[in-house]
Amino acid sequence: MSTILIADDEARIRRLVSDFLKRDGHTILEAADGKAALELIENRRPTLDLAILDVMMPGMDGFEVLREIREQENGEKHLPVMLLTARAEDADQVRGLEGGADDYVTKPFSPIVLAARVRTLLKREGRAASPLEIIGLLSVNELRREVLVEDQPVDLTPKEYELLIYFKNNRSIALSRESILNAVWGYDYFGDLRTVDTHVKKLRAKLGCCGSMIETVRGYGYRFEG
Repeated sequence: MSTILIADDEARIRRLVSDFLKRDGHTILEAADGKAALELIENRRPTLDLAILDVMMPGMDGFEVLREIREQENGEKHLPVMLLTARAEDADQVRGLEGGADDYVTKPFSPIVLAARVRTLLKREGRAASPLEIIGLLSVNELRREVLVEDQPVDLTPKEYELLIYFKNNRSIALSRESILNAVWGYDYFGDLRTVDTHVKKLRAKLGCCGSMIETVRGYGYRFEG
């Protein structure tokens, strides 16, 4: 798959993002500050496919690292950059995008949504495989956010879609309700675990004959078998 750099001064954020991207088959490099990130980029640029930079890093922040990346390219192959930040102000987003960022994600975020945006960005840059996956009678196209059952479109809410993607990308793994809640609703979500059961019930119904792919693991959570 792809080689991705995650630069964030919070170890828990690096670990969270890394865990989800590794499940998609990516190789992950980590940096705890801007200077270390820039050194890794300079040394690994030929094999690097994406850099995810936290804006609020000590010393050299994400904006500065982004500027250095773009200044040093000088005709070299474009390196996609995603900025990750708790600063949601429009001015900061404009600054990042005008500075050459390819995407901008604000904290708190759903890890599964972040992983999906990574896949979309890599596909757009021609650095990823086809986003279409066919599992029996179920077809999922992540670039188009399209789900088909027996070639018929399925109308899913955003959370139902994210839930399906999480199940699909963790096929045959028993997933606890807590892990599902953290993945789909975000690591800072404090809702009831019954939220998961409610959405799984609705997702199964909408998937029709493919709903049985989502199996209940008694007393624990769910497992997707396709």
